[in-house]
Amino acid sequence: MEVERVQALAFGADLNELPAKFIRPAHERPENTKPLEGVSVPVISLAESHDVLVKEICKACSEWGFFLLKDHGISPGLIEKLQEVGIEFFKQPQEEKEKYANDPSTGKFEGYGTKMTKNLDEKVEWVDYFFHLMSPPSNVNHQIWPQTPSSYREVTEEYNKELLKVTDTLLELLSEGLGLEGKVLKSHVGGDEIELEMKINMYPPCPQPQLALGVEPHTDMSALTLLVPNDVPGLQVWKDDNWVAVDYLPNALFVHVGDQIEVKKLA
Repeated sequence: MEVERVQALAFGADLNELPAKFIRPAHERPENTKPLEGVSVPVISLAESHDVLVKEICKACSEWGFFLLKDHGISPGLIEKLQEVGIEFFKQPQEEKEKYANDPSTGKFEGYGTKMTKNLDEKVEWVDYFFHLMSPPSNVNHQIWPQTPSSYREVTEEYNKELLKVTDTLLELLSEGLGLEGKVLKSHVGGDEIELEMKINMYPPCPQPQLALGVEPHTDMSALTLLVPNDVPGLQVWKDDNWVAVDYLPNALFVHVGDQIEVKKLA
């Protein structure tokens, strides 16, 4: 089944107006959902002492479910290379990218894709993506990983090693903050077979950005999401019945508590 790609649509001839399926209802449009001003998302440094980190991370996760992490040990050079290989993949001709096309309708979730599943308002998101597993090795299918650029595998595997270290540290700190032994959370989300997934989102230029969303409001199904951002603004988090803008901090990771370890408050 042929899928209309957002990137191809964006760079097609004379796209001056969004197709109707991308235009959000009035209450969801960026022009009508201004973020709260004067409020900042927590920023935490892994260079802090252990006891301070346990306190700060648990406070951020309890009150926000989200924080910026700096001094995490992943080199700026590696983060730059990771971003570069993602950009290079999406620069390829369309026919090359289609060789990696996924097909969620048949259970093939890894590969190049476009989320065309409409929400309750019959709307879709302004984004293409590439998704694959990075860990554990027994579940990784390198055949679906991009062959271009040629450095993609080397860079991604190095990033995977570094990200596993950061993930271990965060899960240990969260466990201790919950009054548990340090390895408890990790043991409940896979242990040494913990699954790490890579998703590269591509948001092409939009002719009417005030009407569309790259990603609609959502929670993540993961235990933790660690996001490598760029300097393009737009990400917001929901806090105390308001949207709060997440400011870009060079070389920081955005950490989001996912559904697997979030504790729901009962009314």
